[in-house]
Amino acid sequence: MNKRRVVVTGMGAITPIGNSVEEYWNGLVEGKNGVDLITRFDTTGFDTKFAAEVKGFKSDDFIDKKSSKRMDLYTQYAMAVAEMAFNDSGNNLNLLDKERFGVIFGSGIGGMTTLEQQFWIYFQEKNPRKISPFFIPMMISDIAAGQISIRFGLKGPNYATTSACATSSHAIADAFMLIQRGSADLMMCGGSEAAITEMGIAGFNSLRAISTWNDRYKEASRPFDKDRNGFVMGEGAGALVLEELSHALNRGAKIHAEICGIGLTGDAYHITAPTPGGEGAVRSMKEALRDSGLQPTDIDYVNAHGTSTPYNDVNETMAIKTTLGEHAHKIVVTSTKSMTGHLLGAAGGIEAIATVLTINNGIVPPTINLDNPDPKCDLFYSPNKKTVRSVKAAISNTFGFGGHNASLLFKKYED
Repeated sequence: MNKRRVVVTGMGAITPIGNSVEEYWNGLVEGKNGVDLITRFDTTGFDTKFAAEVKGFKSDDFIDKKSSKRMDLYTQYAMAVAEMAFNDSGNNLNLLDKERFGVIFGSGIGGMTTLEQQFWIYFQEKNPRKISPFFIPMMISDIAAGQISIRFGLKGPNYATTSACATSSHAIADAFMLIQRGSADLMMCGGSEAAITEMGIAGFNSLRAISTWNDRYKEASRPFDKDRNGFVMGEGAGALVLEELSHALNRGAKIHAEICGIGLTGDAYHITAPTPGGEGAVRSMKEALRDSGLQPTDIDYVNAHGTSTPYNDVNETMAIKTTLGEHAHKIVVTSTKSMTGHLLGAAGGIEAIATVLTINNGIVPPTINLDNPDPKCDLFYSPNKKTVRSVKAAISNTFGFGGHNASLLFKKYED
């Protein structure tokens, strides 16, 4: 049986370098740096005093005030990007079979802000009756998917994914498979995160996972650089509308790209560290290639997980070389996290969008702050400036704590 083809017809993004897909893309191409000192709380006593916060976001632009007050910030971001993606897709709600349109939208952490606020209320009052009746539905990581489906009346498959940094990519992969197998014709998918909070920063500090370059914070997110010492926390959301090809063509939809392969694997190795040599990542990328029917030599670009951590960047470089062989030295590999920071569960969403836009525009965003390349990271990472190059097929990688690996393969849409 022939597989149903799946295309991207809508996209929405809220990021530290832009609050729309257009702003986000312009920021990427320009090498805009989204990292700055934290404004959300007093960082006195914290080892890390900087992050990549979203700037200028107004929930009122997307959600009525009453509803917004009953949503954690991560859900507000999710609602905003879903609105953008739906509008971009050009669908008409009155003409849709809503039972064939589903939502898979994840978060690695969920409502961290709400959890902290409600804990402090209880801690200070010592009265459980002071806890908000909206506490649980604001905090849980599935509620963004639920709120999106309610907003649009979408009655197809509806759930959340949670797999740390691979969360959004798993949501996109699941959506792809559901359309392929005929369980839906359209899917809203992606992820959202808003974990730049006291507990979020303190927790990652304790884990020694995030950078502590407080005196050089603008340069702290530096994937593949020998001086990297941890990732920089980011926040935001990314949403894609995936659609079965004939459904899109029948309504004259604008098609951004085709998603044609996915690779999902597990390291079964360590709760935070990747397998040596990126063995799990190799299997993930090879599976995406197998699923797509493409060859390693068909790949022009890899949007790397590229976290700016000592282990990931070397292991991912090795994995790309193992997967693509000598061809790895002929492609461009970049990490957009150098500009946006690491959006955790939302990373795969905004990076899938960056990959699609790279295919569409023939421009590969740079890896900024790459001043002193790690000798073990010996591929072409487009250091500090964009690369103009035709890109027909590309892989977007995301790898999460717990050994969760996801590779998404997009290609230029052709009849």
